[in-house]
Amino acid sequence: MPITDILERNCKLYGNDICLVEINPEIKETRRVTWKEYDLIEPNPVTHYRREITWSVFNEKANRFANLLINRGVKKGDKVAILLMNCLEWLPIYFGILKTGAIAVPLNFRYASDEIEYCLNLAEVDVLVFGPEFIGRIEEIAENISKNRLLFFVGDSCPSFAEDYASLTANCSSQTPMISLTDSDNAAIYFSSGTTGFPKAILHNHESLVHACKVEQNHHGQTKQDVFLCIPPLYHTGAKMHWFGSFLEGGKAVLLKGTKPEFIMDAVSKEKCTIVWLLVPWAQDILDAIDRGDIRLEDYELSQWRLMHIGAQPVPQSLIQRWKKIFPHHQYDTNYGLSESIGPGCVHLGVENIHKVGAIGKAGYGWQVKIADENGSPVKQGEVGELAVKGPGVMTCYYNDEAATKEVLRDGWLFTGDMAEEDADGFIFLVDRKKDVVISGGENIYPVQIEDFLRSHNKIKDVAVIGIPDKRLGEITAAIIEIKEGMECSEEEINTFCMKLPKYKRPRRIIFAEIPRNPTGKIEKPKLRKIYGTESLVAAQNLA
Repeated sequence: MPITDILERNCKLYGNDICLVEINPEIKETRRVTWKEYDLIEPNPVTHYRREITWSVFNEKANRFANLLINRGVKKGDKVAILLMNCLEWLPIYFGILKTGAIAVPLNFRYASDEIEYCLNLAEVDVLVFGPEFIGRIEEIAENISKNRLLFFVGDSCPSFAEDYASLTANCSSQTPMISLTDSDNAAIYFSSGTTGFPKAILHNHESLVHACKVEQNHHGQTKQDVFLCIPPLYHTGAKMHWFGSFLEGGKAVLLKGTKPEFIMDAVSKEKCTIVWLLVPWAQDILDAIDRGDIRLEDYELSQWRLMHIGAQPVPQSLIQRWKKIFPHHQYDTNYGLSESIGPGCVHLGVENIHKVGAIGKAGYGWQVKIADENGSPVKQGEVGELAVKGPGVMTCYYNDEAATKEVLRDGWLFTGDMAEEDADGFIFLVDRKKDVVISGGENIYPVQIEDFLRSHNKIKDVAVIGIPDKRLGEITAAIIEIKEGMECSEEEINTFCMKLPKYKRPRRIIFAEIPRNPTGKIEKPKLRKIYGTESLVAAQNLA
C-alpha cells in the first residue's frame, strides 16, 4: 500500500475533522484562522498566530499541487525538493508530490546556497518549492539552478525568478490524480546530516514510509483522540515519522514554530496535546525553567499529556530521573534510528521499560538487530561492536553513490556506524559513534560514557567530549562544557568531580563554551573538532 492511500482514507473517514494546526507563538494572539477561511484566502503563513485545516482540505491541497506538477510535465520518478520552514503548507505539498509518483526531496533549512545547489544536483531535482526565508539563498544560485528546473514560491511577494504556488494551485483540479503507485515505487530522498562533508542522498520507497507509520503506532499506541505536538523540522525523518503514528489513526497534530519552554507548555495546554516528542536540550530547558520558577505548572492544563519521548541522540539518565520527579504520571520512551532506516524506531526502549533508562532498547516492531564485529558476525553479549539493523524500513540506497551504499548495506543489513553493547537482559546501550571513538595511547575511549557521567553534575547544562591531537598519546579527551544559566563552575571543580571516573576516562582538558547542536538536536562534533582540535594541533606542533 502506498502511503498516499492513508491520506485518501482519512479524507473519506474523517474529512471534517481538524488534522493539522500551526501555531506561531512569536506573533501576538490577535488573529486565528479557521479551516474554512484558510480554504478561501490562503493566508500568509507568517502573519497569523494560529491556522488549522481538516483532512478534506489537506487532501484537496495535496491534489491541487499534484495536478499542478502533472500539468507542468512532472512524471513518475521525477524529483521535487521542499525547502520550507515548518508550516501548514509543508505536509500537503509533500503528499502532493507523492501523489504524482514523483519523489519528495526535503532539504535542511540550514543549508547554505552551495549546499542547496549541491543537493539539488546530487538528487537530480526537477522542481524546487521554497519559502520566504530562503529568497536570498536561492537568489544567489537562481541562475544556475533555474536552467532546467521549475521554481515555486510559497508565501507573499513572489520573487521574479520563481512562480507563485498559491495562485497556480488555486486554478488546478482538486481531484485525486489517477497515478498507479505500489509499495516498491520510490517515494522520498532524505539527506544525511553531512557530519563527514556534504550530505548523502538517502532513497526510500513507499514500503519504508508505510512501515514507519506502523512502527510508530505500534510503539506508542496512538488513537484518533491523541494530539501530537510536532516541534522538530519536518524535513527530517524524526519529526515526520513520529507524526506518522497519528497520521495512520487520523489523529490531530500541532506544528509549533518555536522551542522556548513557555511556547511548548502553552501549546500542550491550549491544544490539549497528549504526545510530545522532545529533543534533549528542549527537555532540559523545560526542567530548568521550572526550577527557576519561570514556568509554574499550575498555570497550565497538563493532565491529558500522557507520553514524553526523546530521540535523535543519547539520553542522559539524570535527565529522565529529573523529568519523572516533576511529571510522575508521564509515560517515557526513547527511540533510536537514522535516516537510512526511515528515522526512529528500529530500536526502541518501550514505555514499560523505564527501569532501563540509558538503554536505547531492543529491536523495534518489524525490525531485526545485531551487534557485529568488523566481519559482520555477531559479537558475544557484553562485547562492543557495530550496531546493524534489518527490516522493511531500510533505505534502497544512497542515490548516485554505489560505493557508499556497499559500505553500509550488506546482505540486507544496514550497518549504522554506531558502537553498541547488549546487557544480560538483551537491552542495547549505545557506546559511541564509530568515528567518534578516541584512541589515546592505544586505549579506546567512548565519549558518550564520559558525557553521561558529566551530565549528572548539577551545574552542567550540556557537554560534548571529543578527541584532540596530542604529541605523546596521539589523542586526548577534551570536555566542552556548557554551564547552566546563572551558575558558576571552575575547572578544578570539574576535575574533582571526575575523580570518580577511571583515570583513563577523565578528560585531559576542560573547556567552558556553548555546545552547538543541529536542528535535530545532535551535537555538531565536527565543528568542535575543527575549533579545538586545530588549536591543539598547532600547540602540539609548536612543542615539537
